[in-house]
Amino acid sequence: MSGHSKWATIKRKKGATDAKRGALFTKLARQITIAAREGGDPEYNFKLRLAVDKAKANAMPRDNIERAIKRGAGTDKDTLLEELLYEGYGPHGIAVLMQIVTDNRNRTIGDIRRLFTRANGNLGEAGSVAWQFEARGHIIIETQGQSEDKLFEIALEAGADDIQFADGEAEIYTNPGDLQIVREALTRQKLHITESELIMVPKTTIAIEPVEAVQVMHLMENLEELDDVTKVYSNLEVTDEALAAMENAV
Repeated sequence: MSGHSKWATIKRKKGATDAKRGALFTKLARQITIAAREGGDPEYNFKLRLAVDKAKANAMPRDNIERAIKRGAGTDKDTLLEELLYEGYGPHGIAVLMQIVTDNRNRTIGDIRRLFTRANGNLGEAGSVAWQFEARGHIIIETQGQSEDKLFEIALEAGADDIQFADGEAEIYTNPGDLQIVREALTRQKLHITESELIMVPKTTIAIEPVEAVQVMHLMENLEELDDVTKVYSNLEVTDEALAAMENAV
């Protein structure tokens, strides 16, 4: 399991406070609204189905989900949301890519710039960082005591590119266009999917000293806490030593 994924898994398993859960619901609602612009029926809109499934997995109330779908489908008018991509360099030259959904890009860019400046990083121009990442389909399943060899075989037969194991879970990677096909094939095998989404993966990673890595991870956590930021990616190689240093720094 990649370091960044390992770090994300640790944070997910710790759970969220009520305050953070409220912020999460805001992010999830915005993702649903954006996805629903391409059609308000999850059965025919795979992007919307992924967003709704993610919201349900995080115990988002049904009414919230339905309101977000109506906003996106145009049946419930609300403030205009934009989907943006911001790029920058964090401390020690680590590339950072941010997916944004906002109703006020001036507010968003101001909030993000302040965090980068405080961390001794800087925002970049469009294209300055994105070329270092590629889109991948990403599915996490619970291994449920099944053999890794068997799951590996199932994933490959379903059309996956790669599968990695750790801590009772398996991470499955696909081509972006194959995510729906692989997901449905795994579902037919009665496997428990805990996450399924399109993500950005660094083409190469950079290893730095654990104390320096902690500075980058703190920046990423601060960015993720902003309501307008839906996802943060970096090319940082998150080692076990860096994770230990991060836990000690909290």
